[in-house]
Parts: sequence; C-alpha cells; structure tokens
Amino acid sequence: MPARATTAKARGMTQTYRMPPEWAEQDWIWIGFPAAADLWLEDLEPAQEQVAAFANAIAETGQEVRLVVRDDASEAAARALCVPEVVMERHAYGDIWLRDTGPLVVFDDSGNRAAQRFGFNGWGGKYVLEHDGEVGASLAAAGKLTDLGQADWVLEGGAVDGDGTGLVVTTEQCLLNANRNPHLTREQIAERLQRNLGFDKVLWLGSGLLGDHTDGHVDNLARFVGPSHLAIPVAVEDDDPNAATFDDAAARAEAMGEPHPLARPDGRGRRCGTGELHELRHRQQGGGSAGLRQRAGRGSGDGHCRPVPGPRHRGPDGRCRADRRGQLPLL
Repeated sequence: MPARATTAKARGMTQTYRMPPEWAEQDWIWIGFPAAADLWLEDLEPAQEQVAAFANAIAETGQEVRLVVRDDASEAAARALCVPEVVMERHAYGDIWLRDTGPLVVFDDSGNRAAQRFGFNGWGGKYVLEHDGEVGASLAAAGKLTDLGQADWVLEGGAVDGDGTGLVVTTEQCLLNANRNPHLTREQIAERLQRNLGFDKVLWLGSGLLGDHTDGHVDNLARFVGPSHLAIPVAVEDDDPNAATFDDAAARAEAMGEPHPLARPDGRGRRCGTGELHELRHRQQGGGSAGLRQRAGRGSGDGHCRPVPGPRHRGPDGRCRADRRGQLPLL
C-alpha cells in the first residue's frame, strides 16, 4: 500500500514527498569522518581507520561515497586511509553522526529528491556541538537537493526507520521524551511524521537499549529489512539487561497487527503491522549490552555493512566487551 505522502508548496503548487526505505536505490552516501581530537582523544586514529574502512567497503560495491571532512588535517588523514574512489567533501560539523544531524532525503511522486531538515538539540541537550545544527543545510546545498526547510520540531534520523509502505517504527522513549519536543503529544508527533516524511502508520516501541545516550534510538533496537519485515534482537543469556526491552518490542510489533501469531515450523515468524511483519531474531555476539549497537548497520543499493567487534574488543573468552562509553566500535 503506498504511503500517504507529506506535502509542501512550491511555486504556488502543492507537491508531495515521502521518505524511502534504506534499501532503496541510492546515488551516493554521505559518511562523516572523525576529526575532533577533543571528543575522540586517544580513540581518534582508530576511529578514523574504522570509518575509512567502512567507506572503502561501501565504495567497493560501486556505490558513490562522499566522505565528509572539515579541514585540511582531516582531509589529509582521510585521503591516506581511503581508496581513490571515495570522494572528499568538506563541510563544517561537530561530530560524525550525519544520520542524526543531516537532512532526511525524501522523494516526490515523480522521483525528484528533496531535503527535509529538522531541529537538532544535541540529543536532548547532552552533546551540543558547534555546526551540528548547520550541517543539514550545508549537505542539502552540496547535493543540489530541493531544500524543504527546517521542520518545526526536533528529530534525529536514527530515531525513525521506515519500510517503504508508509509504516515507520520508533520508540516512545525518544520521540515522546521531554528533552526533545515537550510541547507535542503522541498524536501531534504522528501527524508530523506523516506531514514531513509521508509515514501514515506508526509502530511505537517502548524503551531503547539500556544506557543508550540517544534516549532510545530505534536504529539500535529494531530495523526494517524489507516491506513489513522487522529485525528485532533476542537475548541469548539469562542476565541480559535488555531482555525485557527486546520482548516488549516484539510484543508491541505483534500487537499492532492481527490478533493471532503467524504459525511457522521454526516458530520465528510473527504477524504484525500492515500484513505480515516477521521478527528476524539475531543472536547477540557475547550477550549483555555489548554488541547491541550492531543493529545500527548501513545499507547501500547492493549490500549491507554491519559493525562487528574486532579482536581488541573481545575478552579472553572471545566475548564482546564494551569500550569505556559502553559502546562497541563502528567496525
């Protein structure tokens, strides 16, 4: 079922726009390159190496990669690590999380691209960095996207995930958080998701992962992998601190659709959403809260890159171990 699209007025006419799913065909991908030594400290060089490896992996698929750097030093470091096919693009930005600070790209019914920007307040005021509120407009201009302007509410891209049919998944912890849009009700936020991004049905999950500094971004918890197909993790150890969160997410997904679960021989499929929404339950690598940010992978037109823990992020028993911020590295 096609999504009921958002509308914008241009040249006296009403135009409609909707946000595509992540697996839609792409002309290029922007990736932010770590540059702030005061943020990354001794992790700056390893982070640069990992992000460059990510950019190289995407570029090897034939996808155009635009690596966003901010000065001569960061561009020189990036060029030393990246394959020639990776394009350098200079912008002013604070940290590298362009999924959250950059514009969300939407399309009209004729396939024309546009940039929908949102308010950004440093993930609820926790990480307010210079230029993070400006990089969205800078990227839109560099990409020659029709700029629809900044919406009248705060939203980060990692807080929502759409399946291409008009269905979006998000969390109450993030979108209903008083540190984002305290003046908006659940119904008003749902209306804005429809108005600005073309989503006409919302799957509200509860909380995100324990200790998540984004206040429950859904891209760390559940991701659409196809129309009406959602991937939700399952705890594999009894002491997993996120076990209840995973189970609650699955229950809410089931409750959104038909009242009876879809019976399958392996017991993994469940009915949910508009039609059949199956949980593709992935084992955590090592259990616990470490490894959970693996949900936040990145798809391109011809493949999918997902972070996995390297040897230095495993303990003697081979299990994942978190770094000092409680997060795993990107790659």
